[in-house]
Amino acid sequence: MAAAQDVLLLVGRLNYVWTNTESLLIYVIAHLLGVEKDAAIVVFLTLNTTRARIDLTERLAKLPRIPTETRDEVLAITERLKQQSKMRNKYNHCIYSVDEQGEISSTQLMRLVEGEKDVRYGKVEQLDAREMERLDNAVREITEISKRLWTFIRSRPNFDERSI
Repeated sequence: MAAAQDVLLLVGRLNYVWTNTESLLIYVIAHLLGVEKDAAIVVFLTLNTTRARIDLTERLAKLPRIPTETRDEVLAITERLKQQSKMRNKYNHCIYSVDEQGEISSTQLMRLVEGEKDVRYGKVEQLDAREMERLDNAVREITEISKRLWTFIRSRPNFDERSI
């Protein structure tokens, strides 16, 4: 079991680093499309899911005119983002079970799993020290992805930090 305050602090950090990191895709999209940041923001905000934004970024990176090293770098970054999106989705789309002391004991996913003859929902997972460590590691990994994105963005020709 984990103290509710500790869980909520980590989930808050997870959301904070995720949102900031995902928004960096705006600059990647601008570079891949060869457009100004304003146009990339419109594209980014028009796509209303993380999955759609990552899919677009990957598809743009695979265009024939994109240099191999750029494609490989973008795809490596988006792969890492996709892996971490699983943890982000889990903690943003679950119910937290609380024990008598107010501590969070488990999460229950709000997802249907449909079999041939049955429907199941709400996989329950314990929120123990091991899971808290996984959550903390996800925050660190997303922070590292953000740093890698910034390195990529700053290395692009015509990038102007004043436009941030």
